[in-house]
Amino acid sequence: MPAVSLVWFKRDLRVCDAAPLAGAAQIGPVLPLYCIEPDYWQQPYTSPRQWHWIRDAVAELDTELTALGQPLWVEQGEVVAVFESLWQRYRVTHLWSHAETGPDWTYARDRRVADWCDARGVQWTECRQDGVIRGLRQRTHWAAHWERVMRAPQVTVPRLDGVGQPPCAARQILAQVKPTGSADASPLQPSGRQAGLALLRSFLQTRAATYRRGMSSPLTAQTVCSRLSPHLAYGTLSLKEVFQAADARRTDLEATRDRSGLRSGLSSFTSRLHWHCHFMQKLETEPRIEFEPMHRGFLGFQDMTPETEGRLARFSEGQLGWPFVDACLRALAQTGWLNFRMRAMLAAIAAYHLAIDWRATAQVMARWFTDFEAGIHFSQMQMQSGLTGINVNRIYNPIKQSMDQDPDGVFIREFVPELAPVPTDWIHAPWRMPMSLQRSLGVRIGHTYPTPVGDPVQMAREAKQRLSEWIATHAMTEERDRILKTHASKMRQPRPRYAKTAPRSQLSLEWE
Repeated sequence: MPAVSLVWFKRDLRVCDAAPLAGAAQIGPVLPLYCIEPDYWQQPYTSPRQWHWIRDAVAELDTELTALGQPLWVEQGEVVAVFESLWQRYRVTHLWSHAETGPDWTYARDRRVADWCDARGVQWTECRQDGVIRGLRQRTHWAAHWERVMRAPQVTVPRLDGVGQPPCAARQILAQVKPTGSADASPLQPSGRQAGLALLRSFLQTRAATYRRGMSSPLTAQTVCSRLSPHLAYGTLSLKEVFQAADARRTDLEATRDRSGLRSGLSSFTSRLHWHCHFMQKLETEPRIEFEPMHRGFLGFQDMTPETEGRLARFSEGQLGWPFVDACLRALAQTGWLNFRMRAMLAAIAAYHLAIDWRATAQVMARWFTDFEAGIHFSQMQMQSGLTGINVNRIYNPIKQSMDQDPDGVFIREFVPELAPVPTDWIHAPWRMPMSLQRSLGVRIGHTYPTPVGDPVQMAREAKQRLSEWIATHAMTEERDRILKTHASKMRQPRPRYAKTAPRSQLSLEWE
């Protein structure tokens, strides 16, 4: 019997630029597999919404593989047990996959897979699909390395010599999976490679022209942002192909001296593709940041109390009583997507104003995100919560953000419909309305819409004081220097502005 290669699809749901598939095809018969792992879907950062997006992408992957000559095998169960069953039947000699930078659960799972491969004499080849480097301890030359990886030729997959039809069709198994979880199961953004390619084309051709000026407001971000994040998170598009397509388009525009704004928009977009891997590298290098503050000096800084538990419940329900913040929370919970600036604002408000443990907020928001990517998510949650020790601590003013990003209250009225009758002059802080106006509008603060969780200015002042006192009484500098050496981008070293309330080497605050 010829050597059979098992190709394990994880967060790489495509046949284009698929190095594991191409490598396996050079050896002999290929058995492509997607394994539904029930225990993964019990983790606190997973949700039915994410599963339904993946399910549709896996179904499209099956169509693509069938066209290449071998349908996709879909199995459900613990992955090592699934591998063992396939090994017993086919005497698999090679396992191919893309390397994955995931949460601790996937890391532990991969260790079990490695042990199984050793026991069975199976050669496991993990291919790169991004700029993340295994075993990295310092960021020297990291940016140049990323650039080389992104500019390398894309992999072409030939027609496959397969093992035959799976015992059960992929779509039949996918339709039977009923994940448990909240009712917000359906992502509103279409899944699959073809949907991703359509988004990429429209962004490169037209939508990128207003990317820079429209990405910050939730009113415009839904259309001007690329919306490719779930396609990159689950690999229906490869990061390399997206980078190369954007870079080629930008080069063409430079040649024609384009003045539409597309060129500058694409420059901003490609820089964010760098940051995509930059943040994933942090988790790859230091996996503990899923559970602990990046800066160890903040261990014990955020402890949940009955008061913060109550605030977390209001945060989770979009019932804080601050209209713009509630609108952002509800939009994310309902649609599975929110632009980056508003994601950052929500994480910061939870950490600073509400004093909620960042880990609790991270779990709530992860379940909402269709595009959950562990490396980006946990790194960003720490950064926006002020726990890195090397980034500016941004404390957002929810009223100012509301007036800046939604001046006419359009976004608020869409996602907080109980405030729809409120005039624009009052929409950003409706608790200030005279009681007579509340009665005439049928909008009663504390009845039809919640009383604010607190005064945002006072809560921000308390957060600054709390942070300043902690830093002033804990040794922080040595750990900060370690983080700079390990995690900071070497394209430029940060030189933060420090507040006068703490030693210059320890604290940087910004109120916006």
